[in-house]
Amino acid sequence: MTHAGNSANQLPPPTADLATTWTFLEEGVDHIMTKLQTGVSYTKYIGLYTVAYNYCTSSRMHADAGPAPGTRTGANLMGSDLYNNLIRYFVAHLKSLREQSDYSLDEALLRYYAREWDRYTTGANYVNRLFTYLNRHWVKRERDEGRKGVYPVYTLALVQWRANFFLHVQNRNGKLAGAILRLIERQRNGETIDQGLVKKVVDSFVSLGLDDTDINKTSLDVYREHLEIPFLEATEKYYEQESEAFLAENNVPDYLKKAEERLREEEDRVDRYLNAETKKQLISKCEHVLIRQHAPLMWKNFQTLLDYEKDEDLQRMYALLSRIPEGLEPLRKNFEEHVKKAGLTAVSKLVGGATESTDGLDPKAYVDALLEVHRKNSDTVTRSFRGEAGFVASLDKACREFVNRNDATGPSATKSPELLAKHADMLLRKNNKMAEEEDLEGALNRVMILFKYIEDKDVFQTFYTTKLSKRLIHGVSASDEAEASMISKLKEACGFEYTNKLQRMFTDMSLSKDLTDQFKERMQQNHDDMDINFSIMVLGTNFWPLSAPNNDFIIPSDIFPTYDRFSKYYQTKHSGRKLTWLWNYSKNELRTNYLNQKYILMTSSYQMAVLLQYNKHDTLSLDELIAATAISKDILTQVLTLLVKAKVLINEESEQYDLNPNFKSKKIRVNLNQPIKAEVKAESSEVLKTVDEDRKYVIQATIVRCVVCLPCCFGYLPGRFRIMKARKTMKNQPLIQEVISQISQRFAPKIPDIKKAIDTLLEKEYIERVEGTKDTFAYVA
Repeated sequence: MTHAGNSANQLPPPTADLATTWTFLEEGVDHIMTKLQTGVSYTKYIGLYTVAYNYCTSSRMHADAGPAPGTRTGANLMGSDLYNNLIRYFVAHLKSLREQSDYSLDEALLRYYAREWDRYTTGANYVNRLFTYLNRHWVKRERDEGRKGVYPVYTLALVQWRANFFLHVQNRNGKLAGAILRLIERQRNGETIDQGLVKKVVDSFVSLGLDDTDINKTSLDVYREHLEIPFLEATEKYYEQESEAFLAENNVPDYLKKAEERLREEEDRVDRYLNAETKKQLISKCEHVLIRQHAPLMWKNFQTLLDYEKDEDLQRMYALLSRIPEGLEPLRKNFEEHVKKAGLTAVSKLVGGATESTDGLDPKAYVDALLEVHRKNSDTVTRSFRGEAGFVASLDKACREFVNRNDATGPSATKSPELLAKHADMLLRKNNKMAEEEDLEGALNRVMILFKYIEDKDVFQTFYTTKLSKRLIHGVSASDEAEASMISKLKEACGFEYTNKLQRMFTDMSLSKDLTDQFKERMQQNHDDMDINFSIMVLGTNFWPLSAPNNDFIIPSDIFPTYDRFSKYYQTKHSGRKLTWLWNYSKNELRTNYLNQKYILMTSSYQMAVLLQYNKHDTLSLDELIAATAISKDILTQVLTLLVKAKVLINEESEQYDLNPNFKSKKIRVNLNQPIKAEVKAESSEVLKTVDEDRKYVIQATIVRCVVCLPCCFGYLPGRFRIMKARKTMKNQPLIQEVISQISQRFAPKIPDIKKAIDTLLEKEYIERVEGTKDTFAYVA
């Protein structure tokens, strides 16, 4: 017994035959594969390795007869013998495992499978190292010679597991994958499962995928065929049933939370125990079932969420629908209509649904109403839609619509730019309560928000220029810094040409101050002292939107000497220039000498001319005042009405005006210089008339001189535009479209106006019709 035991434990000699060698090796391999937990001594392991090595390196034939012709000999035959014995061992070993698995189901089966998989793969790793020499030489040579069915020992063990155990269990009604899917469903239903167990089994599916062309590559064929495909099918079915049942009993906001939660769970599921390659298909499948199939219901409920300002629900709906193609487009269109409706409603409330003229509409109230709609919905875009470009475009499109066309504007496209310019004027004036109460810079930035949406920017430009000229002339600007800031903003938005005139106006103001100082200095040098304090503004005709009065004006004798001195001084300084005196924009200060209390009356030139007549008279008729001042009856009547209202004059008899000897005021400085209705109405009509005239020239210049590559916004100086010049000839329709394209940033041109401009240019012979055609024009060089 002792001798036999010793013989069994002794290493076979290097020349031992196959039977002796395999008997020794099989006992060791089986111990490693089934009883590894009991341990293997280092001596034993090295002995097994040595026996396998000796057998593979032996070149002696283990048969009495010589080799048959054509057969492989030596180490080749030795390797083959060992390899085939290993196969037979794995098959027999797996048969016993297979028989035990037939009695297990669901989680018990998975636990049995995972336990045996761990034991099997761990043992196979050790066995693989025993046969390192076999792998390195015989297996490599076999594969190099094209026998792809030969594998390294560890891979061979996996191949045998797949063929003799895995497929047996799996092919019995998808027993193994079915057990996994049932566990996953239990987890989806809220139960806690052993995720580590699932991961271990799933990982085995991946490990069993082999690429015969490159055994070092991982193949997901087994995983996909036996688990991924049925898993995706089960997922689709599960969520189809769940989503339908959930929506039958819950509202859309609750469903959004549910869908968001489910998508997060599925992404987490992949990270925890599925192969990463499954994520894309899984999420795509879930998005189709949970979002795409219920998208119409979400779109339908979007308006309700907007109306009730359900920010969190809007965020969820956006996040979900952004996952599917075209999921957001219906929302963008709906949002655009929502914003447009909100803007129109806000203006409608402001004007009270009145159909009469909105001339008395408060510019601040109008601008504030529009800005509030923009602010509210801009916050929604930022907060609920993550500032997505499509929603920003929808907001811009809606704002552009209600800013330019609403109950306050009526059919006119000029009302909004006019009101916005008037609001900016109020912000930039001295003693502006709005500027005192809040940051003026912030208020100007808000003006620019609406300016972006104004279609007829040329109307704003002309009104703004007119208002700026009044602020500068009357010295009522809040600050030069604020004025410069606003001009800078307009320049940044529209380019240099848009603000060129505005900047030149400031230059004229600076030059005028220097000119006044120089004139006073000259008068002092000549000992020609003036009886009155005098300052002058010389303003360039091309830059200032000012027009001389249509009526005559007799310069009062009190100021005529100063007028005459300056006119002569200016002619000597600038020979050839003509001064046009704008009495309708001048202002004066008069000191009262006929009352116990001395007052300073701040007046217009027309008021000054009237009051100076009372230095010689106590009472004057309307006709006498007309004769003395040459002011038209219509204007003079309004001037006298303001003076009577201020109680400087008394009008007790028809068309008879007396100086009030009992005039009193709480203020020493009394401002009588209030705008008269005729001037206010004339301003708006003059601005619109100027705009119309400018547009005619812009359209004509664009047709003749537009360049193919567009210049910066609103630049239409000669030499910068050459549509016709660049092309020489052009058909009517493309020409009209090109003109619209290039001018639309400045204003929205009307096709009849473009056609009229073409006719004008034909008459002036700037362009001509190409001979033999009716709709093709050529530039006349």
